[in-house]
Amino acid sequence: MPDQSLFLVTFLAVGVVIAILLTGIGGFARGGDFNRKNSNRIMRWRLYAQAGALVLLMAFLWLRSL
Repeated sequence: MPDQSLFLVTFLAVGVVIAILLTGIGGFARGGDFNRKNSNRIMRWRLYAQAGALVLLMAFLWLRSL
């Protein structure tokens, strides 16, 4: 059961990364003022979320191997 809940949290973290990535890509595609103000910040958030998702995924894999 604990590894199943960790799988769901990992799945949610990956979803957050995808949502942030799509927001960034949409901003790049539209361009304009939004892109100038927020593009670097959005990509930074993506990197932090991606690192968190990777840590959760590795924890899930480690717990599954026990």
